Amino acid sequence: MRVLVVDDDKLVAVSLKTILEADGEITVVGLGEAGDDAIRLYREQHPDILLMDIRMQGMSGLDAAECILKEDQAAKILFLTTFSDDEYIVNALNMGAKGYLLKQDFESIVPALKAVYGGQSVFGGQIMGKIPVLLAGKGSFSYHDYDISEKEQGIIELVAEGLSNREIAEKLYLSEGTVRNYISTILDKLKLRDRTQLAAFYYKNCG
Repeated sequence: MRVLVVDDDKLVAVSLKTILEADGEITVVGLGEAGDDAIRLYREQHPDILLMDIRMQGMSGLDAAECILKEDQAAKILFLTTFSDDEYIVNALNMGAKGYLLKQDFESIVPALKAVYGGQSVFGGQIMGKIPVLLAGKGSFSYHDYDISEKEQGIIELVAEGLSNREIAEKLYLSEGTVRNYISTILDKLKLRDRTQLAAFYYKNCG
């Protein structure tokens, strides 16, 4: 797994490199200090995952992520910050970031990277508890308007709960391939990019 680390504290960035590479399955392909570094290094290295702080001098991590995702919709970005800021969390969710962790939960960083690499979205326990409230539904919503079937509704709810394709398949007695096809169809109907946006959409409109 090739990871790019961007944090405006050099000591933190170097420490993260040491922690990640001690795992044996992770290679840190670059270190950056600001949002513009993230964009430049992402273009140069094409990492599997970008692990990035949010508040940095110059361009913020959120602005850099937005730019990167415009160029590469498949980019996997995991935010690592000391700030459990509601606005940051909502922005990260809505733009399609794959996760949002607090630096205090350093022991969860490596497992989170592996989960994101495997296609899951990861939000720390403290963050996950906030999401339903932050994205609480505003106004009425009807799946019928989007031609979403009952089966698709059930899959959306399981995605929002954080289940992987395999877990959804086991729960609904389907194959993983069928679940992938369902999710692809759902994303197309709702004009969304990925599972993270789908979970945000659910909590905002239906949760």
